[in-house]
Amino acid sequence: MGKLLNIKQASQYLNVTPDCLRKWDKCGKLKPYKTVGRHRRYDETDLKKLIGVLSEEDETQKEVSCATYARVSSNEQKQKGDLDRQSQRLSEYCAKHNIMVKHIIKDVGSGMNDNRCGFVKLTDLILQKKVNVLVVEHKDRLTRFQFNFIRKMFESYGCKVVVVEGEDVSNEEELCQDIMSLLASFSGKFYGRRSAERRKKK
Repeated sequence: MGKLLNIKQASQYLNVTPDCLRKWDKCGKLKPYKTVGRHRRYDETDLKKLIGVLSEEDETQKEVSCATYARVSSNEQKQKGDLDRQSQRLSEYCAKHNIMVKHIIKDVGSGMNDNRCGFVKLTDLILQKKVNVLVVEHKDRLTRFQFNFIRKMFESYGCKVVVVEGEDVSNEEELCQDIMSLLASFSGKFYGRRSAERRKKK
């Protein structure tokens, strides 16, 4: 699997209009991947095949070793089944797009903690080049901050990061989400300390 492009990027790559790509989708000439939100994502390798410029390196990169990564922040969410449902949605996405999953990784912990067991395991697999496709539901499931840096680092080891949802979030919305995450984290620590102090007094 090559780099995933949205419909605007794919239309510019092929020098056609987005409406033309939609027509090709309907007639089966060029089928994109579809996110849960029904957004089209085009595999750059498929575009190269279409215009006849597929390199020998691309020809040899046929075997896909995919990992799905699901994360929730607390054990309470895990007990409610949120973690299993998230992981199941990722598996269903991969099955729908004919992606063979070799590693299913589930994690519990803050997205700001880079020492999570599952995240460390995932990173080790990528550094060892045992995974070349990573599928996550939202960017913040992988990390709360520096997502672009982590994705670039993973891709430097040959691992493409597929985000099922959240690719079309604006910069303003993303900034708001980060601020809310910080407030939630600091509030949790503040009230946690107050609770601990009260318990000590009792």
